[in-house]
Amino acid sequence: MAEKTQTDNEALLKSDAKVPATPAPAPVTVDDKAPAAIAQGFAGAVSVAKTTMPISAVAVLGIMAGAYIGFGGLLSTTVSFDAAAKIGTGLASLVKGAVFSVGLMLVVIAGAELFTGNNLMVTGVLTKKISVGSMLHRWIVVFVANFAGSLLLAALLYYSGLWKTGDNGLGVAAIKVAAAKVALPFGEALWRAIGCNWLVCLAVWMAASARQNVGKIFAIFFPIMAFVTMGFEHCVANMYFIPAGIFLSGVPALAEAAGVAPGAITWGGFLANNLLPVTIGNIIGGMVFVGMGYWFAYLRPAK
Repeated sequence: MAEKTQTDNEALLKSDAKVPATPAPAPVTVDDKAPAAIAQGFAGAVSVAKTTMPISAVAVLGIMAGAYIGFGGLLSTTVSFDAAAKIGTGLASLVKGAVFSVGLMLVVIAGAELFTGNNLMVTGVLTKKISVGSMLHRWIVVFVANFAGSLLLAALLYYSGLWKTGDNGLGVAAIKVAAAKVALPFGEALWRAIGCNWLVCLAVWMAASARQNVGKIFAIFFPIMAFVTMGFEHCVANMYFIPAGIFLSGVPALAEAAGVAPGAITWGGFLANNLLPVTIGNIIGGMVFVGMGYWFAYLRPAK
């Protein structure tokens, strides 16, 4: 009996020896990505994913992004419409820029498709991971969807009656913002838009380096705060600001208080005087100064 038990134990030990050891789990890194790795990500997986995503998903995410930027725009006007008289123009602009950054935080962290950030897809074109046609197609879909989402927030401001805040002060400020943007000369609007998306795409670029959301928040906050404080122009933000002013300028008391004649802010003026030059400038700022710049630094083929 003892011999049988010993034989069984030896057989059991031999069978255990054949069982492979459980591999140790791979270490989880929390280190931020280096600039070269960010460039490779945008040129490869990110650009390909954006061009292969179903159109219906792109449209929904584009509407969300327009609404998120609209939330940032509405918040910035709400906290700053009476601030300049109390703390000065510069600090009022700083406060406005600080809170506006929530819009891009929602886009990046919650997930949405923003036209200006998608200008970085040029890295995928330059590395031949996607075609020019597929990039332009997605740009158009996202641009239109962003417009729809921004109009939704402009309508929310109008129909909610929030413009009555501060004895109609919020509504008056919204009209003045829209009138000032439409009155910009074409060249000034274009150059302000270049500076804007240079910073916006840098915010998106730096957020991609962070592996945790708190890092993404800090990466987004400072560039967005900077572009709004300095007075640069963002096409998707203006898809909210100017339609909001158009809606509210139809209220005679508000238009009179803002010093704007009813009907002075028009859709035609918005599209020709602001949206066109600002969109062109945003494309230049994001595509050339960020996307193409980092492609040249990290991804161009060696001779």
